[in-house]
Amino acid sequence: MPHLVIYYTANLDRETDMTALCRALADTMLGIQDEAGKAVFPIGGTRVLAYPAAHSAVSDGGAAGRLANTHTGAASGDAGDYAFVYLNLRMGRGRASAIHKQVGDALLRTTQTHFQTLFAQRHIGITLQIDEGQEVFDAKHSNLHPLFNKP
Repeated sequence: MPHLVIYYTANLDRETDMTALCRALADTMLGIQDEAGKAVFPIGGTRVLAYPAAHSAVSDGGAAGRLANTHTGAASGDAGDYAFVYLNLRMGRGRASAIHKQVGDALLRTTQTHFQTLFAQRHIGITLQIDEGQEVFDAKHSNLHPLFNKP
């Protein structure tokens, strides 16, 4: 942990590099430090995974976007088909609420930066949620952590 899972409308695959977004978000998470200067997240446990939705329906299907473009004469890069990105960070319990805010703000900034150009060209919604909770079962099997736990 932490695991950041991204679900997004598949129309974005034609318009942006989601692998680059994943790397930028992972780097953001790895760069976050607490008030003592200690990394908030372990290198070996940090994961960012993105999944395009094979099927989706967003809002009104683009009708309002097409109407807005007609009335304003705006040259939108899309035909009214909306895009959506949902980011959900799941982390283990025990971090202060100030850390939650710091992490959320940093991830949102990174996401906004990634989509900045596209946001100006098309209709897109972005949601970021952070979950923290008691696991009812938590098992791990990994040989990644030893790579980063060297003295």
